[in-house]
Amino acid sequence: MTELRIRTLAGVFVVAGVLSWAGARLWNSIGTLPSVPLAAPIVLAVIAAVLLATALSLRARLKAQRERRPEAKGVDPLMAARAVVFGHASALVAALVAGMYGGTGVFLLESLEIPARRDQALYAAFSVLAGLAVITAAVFLERVCKLPEDDDNNTGATSTA
Repeated sequence: MTELRIRTLAGVFVVAGVLSWAGARLWNSIGTLPSVPLAAPIVLAVIAAVLLATALSLRARLKAQRERRPEAKGVDPLMAARAVVFGHASALVAALVAGMYGGTGVFLLESLEIPARRDQALYAAFSVLAGLAVITAAVFLERVCKLPEDDDNNTGATSTA
């Protein structure tokens, strides 16, 4: 599996933001703009918390295993791989969702004098922050689960001695 690339996540965020901003302008000219749900930042924050808890748990278990503590519980490689895949997918979706709400929030900045729009802009801003928290937790989880021999200098060649 390839490593998460911040450049890719930033690209998804920017493209989704620009498309969302343009879509919000178009939608607003036709009728009423759909609202930013209050649940959006809450759900993203819960996902970030789950990713962070998983990363911290795996880090502690791997540290105990490296130190060869007798009470250390081993880490199932398949479970670690599933956690990394979950983090990878969560980061990509969070970049998309944060970009979408970021673009909508930028559009809403034009009409902050309207209380309902101000609340929507606030929800959008919290959604972007929670999305960034998901991305940060996913990158941390990936770093925790990275194998020592997966460094950047590895050419992929194996020695047969």
